[in-house]
Amino acid sequence: MIHYVKPGETLVQIARDYRVEYLLLLENNPQITNPDLIYAGQPINIPGLPDPSTIPYEIDVSINNRTLSLYHNGVLVKTYPIAVGRMLYETPTGNFVIVNRAPNPGGPFGTMWLTLSKESYGIHGTNDPGSIGYAVSKGCVRMLNEDVEELASIVPNGTAVYIHY
Repeated sequence: MIHYVKPGETLVQIARDYRVEYLLLLENNPQITNPDLIYAGQPINIPGLPDPSTIPYEIDVSINNRTLSLYHNGVLVKTYPIAVGRMLYETPTGNFVIVNRAPNPGGPFGTMWLTLSKESYGIHGTNDPGSIGYAVSKGCVRMLNEDVEELASIVPNGTAVYIHY
């Protein structure tokens, strides 16, 4: 897949966001002659992920409505209730992709973790189902375990995730 460099991003941070080894990222981008001189808008090839435009699914997260909506070829399939980040731990806005997944991650993350292309953030289950509908997480998108398991069974890695207010 192709990532377009955002202002202020570094190659090291892009590698961390996509959970790709830095040297592998360099190897897959021979056009980068000086890793310290990347620029906003520059295309970076992220190895191991399909191009999101080839995936028929998209996820739309509304922080204000506390909903996650799943679309297939632009048609709404299902809307799920979610919890979002609390004050000081706001859920990040922007365009991301699912880069990997971890069943049964343990702790407060419930039965499934879908990693987003932003370091330390994901869509995950919960060990506190009463928290759904509230701004209580440390920035992640929190779902009921059965909902995140259903979502994970449908969407592949590389699925686009749009988070907004």
